[in-house]
Amino acid sequence: MKILVIHGPNLNMLGKRDPKKYGSIKLAIINDLLEKKAKDLDCHLEIIQSNHTGDLIDFLQKDSSRESAGLLINPGALIRFDFCFRQALVDFGKPFVEVHMSNIDKTGINKKVNVFDDLPTRVTQVIGLKENSYLVGLEELVGHLRRFWHPFFSVRWQRH
Repeated sequence: MKILVIHGPNLNMLGKRDPKKYGSIKLAIINDLLEKKAKDLDCHLEIIQSNHTGDLIDFLQKDSSRESAGLLINPGALIRFDFCFRQALVDFGKPFVEVHMSNIDKTGINKKVNVFDDLPTRVTQVIGLKENSYLVGLEELVGHLRRFWHPFFSVRWQRH
């Protein structure tokens, strides 16, 4: 099972950025932890980080991305204002889990706004667990997909 992982804007600065909020772990270490967890869960990951919304949208629109079962995403501040990215998730149409290392309900501007809140493909949101948010999020996503996903998306189960 293929899972996409998106790290949004500024996450390339982990390890240097506000250690009280995010800890001292670097993004490369998080990716290593995710790869190990994915191996344990018998799935493989395709990972991207970008500070540019267009790059993330292009990634979701690639044919190879569309073949994935779902998405694990830390969108960072994109949740507050980025309706273009929201639409890309709508068009993507696959289950996703939103993760944040910090408690987004207590930080930043527009604490009550999340442009993903009403998306039916969002399985859950995992917040405030630092790097463990990613690991718990991946477990939640894979568990959801194993309950509801079939590798042949276009084939519906039918009785003959």
